[in-house]
Amino acid sequence: MTLRWTYAFIDRPAPLFGPACDFWTAVTGTLLSELRGDQGEFVTLLPDSGDPCVKVQGVAEGEGGAHLDFAVDDVAESVKEALRLGAGMAAEHEGWAVLRSPAGQLFCAVPWQGEATRPPVVRGTRLDQVCLDIPPSLYDAEVAFWSTLLPGWASHPGSLPEFHVVEPPAGLPIRILLQRLGTERPLSAHLDLACADIAATRARHEELGAETVSHGSHWTVMRDPAGGAYCLTGRNPETGSR
Repeated sequence: MTLRWTYAFIDRPAPLFGPACDFWTAVTGTLLSELRGDQGEFVTLLPDSGDPCVKVQGVAEGEGGAHLDFAVDDVAESVKEALRLGAGMAAEHEGWAVLRSPAGQLFCAVPWQGEATRPPVVRGTRLDQVCLDIPPSLYDAEVAFWSTLLPGWASHPGSLPEFHVVEPPAGLPIRILLQRLGTERPLSAHLDLACADIAATRARHEELGAETVSHGSHWTVMRDPAGGAYCLTGRNPETGSR
């Protein structure tokens, strides 16, 4: 897969699409693009400078979550390679496709539109990571799949035994964290923000309508006004590292 750019997709229930857009534009310092899709269910968050790397989708079923879009030179060839490595086809569209990882995580292959410049850090934070929460029985296969799917990305253990990072080359805006769950349950995905100051970021997010769910050693779990879980993590917003 010749990957040129990555997008993090914020997936939220369609009735809560508006509150999700309001919250995430405020958090990321962006403006909304025109709505797209048959039901007006897609929108891009447009930064003041640099190219966009975050989008919001209103989903008709379920609680939502997060997924990745990979912008590539050749969608058909990228789909073929992903299928060879163990992905499944979820939906084919004209010019783009929705695929499913071996553990069930959706991701899309879309045409590259020339995106090249990462948007800046906003208020000491950057939405820079999609975390896949994987049941133990599927974890090793999922790590192998994502590590092989993305040539040129650095695949390495994370800061704790249950974490594995698949990190993009310099300049690409979104990285992947694979987290092994403690119990068997269906795979899910959430967004992570790198924060220079978790406490200050949490206070601002609460002012915007988010709720604090729990605290970890280097992260805080939040819930946005549309009901979606996400994490504030103690990482350098410029580099993504601890």
